Amino acid sequence: MILLHSNPDFAQRWESLTPEQRARFGVDHLALSRELAESGELVASEGLADPSLARWVSTAEGRPVVADGPFAETKEHLAGFLLVDVDGPARAEEIGARVPDAVWGLVEVRPVLDMSGWDV
Repeated sequence: MILLHSNPDFAQRWESLTPEQRARFGVDHLALSRELAESGELVASEGLADPSLARWVSTAEGRPVVADGPFAETKEHLAGFLLVDVDGPARAEEIGARVPDAVWGLVEVRPVLDMSGWDV
């Protein structure tokens, strides 16, 4: 899983970009997703809405409890992800370094937990 993070510094830098630079950022994301889809490595790729639109869902006394966001006191938040199916960590890291967000050091590569052997 390639996780794309954002924070106030990223937002400030984004605001300082020209419309052309913002468009290039989006085009570069789409191009990488297209390339990974064509190679068969892309499972899914999505951006996430602003954290202020998030909801926490938990259960209390057998009933759902929903709370409005944002929740964390931290300023960093998950902004999007790419789920890739690759031969190993090195390939995932190579892809992570190509994500436009990596310019700001806001990309995390993390293995997905393999639960295929778990009994249900």
